[in-house]
Amino acid sequence: MSQSNHIEKVAIIGATGRVGKQFAEELLKTGKHTVTAIVRPDTKLASLPAGIRQSSPVNFSDPDQGSLAAALAGQDFIIITLSVTAPPDLHSQIVRAAVAAGVKWIMPNVYGPDVFEKGLHDVEVFANATRQCEEIETLGANYVACVCGFWYEWSLAIGEPWFGFDVKGRRVTFFDHGETKIGASTWAQCGRAVAKLLSLPVGKKEGEEGGACLEDWRNKGFYFKSFRISQRDMLDSLHRVLGTQDGDWEIRRQGTVERMKEGAEELARGERTGFAKMMYSRVFFQSGEGDYEGRREVANGVLGLPEESLDEATKRAVEMVESGWSPFG
Repeated sequence: MSQSNHIEKVAIIGATGRVGKQFAEELLKTGKHTVTAIVRPDTKLASLPAGIRQSSPVNFSDPDQGSLAAALAGQDFIIITLSVTAPPDLHSQIVRAAVAAGVKWIMPNVYGPDVFEKGLHDVEVFANATRQCEEIETLGANYVACVCGFWYEWSLAIGEPWFGFDVKGRRVTFFDHGETKIGASTWAQCGRAVAKLLSLPVGKKEGEEGGACLEDWRNKGFYFKSFRISQRDMLDSLHRVLGTQDGDWEIRRQGTVERMKEGAEELARGERTGFAKMMYSRVFFQSGEGDYEGRREVANGVLGLPEESLDEATKRAVEMVESGWSPFG
């Protein structure tokens, strides 16, 4: 591991995924990091970003994660990105392997809304995310939790159970009145934010004042965003991109409390979209837990993150829909 005051060696688990690949590409652009993809025997190596290194193949089904610990040895920082279908104990196994390998900094797989907002802990996935962070600290490493809100393009394009939009069918379900603001980020902004964060000095020198460093976010949430946005804002953006107006859409309304309960019932019946409906509706509660920018200091200004075009992001989501994209194959 580096003895300097900068993060030099970064390992990414999930570097071929949407956000993992974005992290890798942006880190490589800085020229300040050696980036290694932790790969499985079946990883599609052609999908890895150009310039990234590859570990020896890791057997993630090994409960002791010995091959993973060997692959992580010497790394300064690891970024964990896992599929929602990953085994529930895999995150803990990765963390324990990283700590055994001597890794001091870990970004856990908790990308999304403010998991440190206790009001959201009535949804188990948010409560569990805080436990994942706490485990890292308990084991003696440091975590930096990426609080970026929901991924904008994904959530708009994927279907009605998420942001409430069926773009292809020109239908939208407004949660309550559709005016509640939440935080959301594009994949590109996530990549830029993490690359800028890991390019900062690790800590301040003795007696030094001013200037951000990685230690500022040690064992804390790392808050940033692309947009502070409501469903009404999203529909207005879709109108500008598609050339539509409200009359071209079927607009219905549903209370967030009712929708969350409905999602929980669907999930209990084994309908996977019930999970999305429950999670997203909870973040849109009018009590404001999804609006982290209204309560926390976001790092956009400190890191110099760019202002993004909402309509450009919406256009990307529309293109995903029109291409037939689906994360479920």
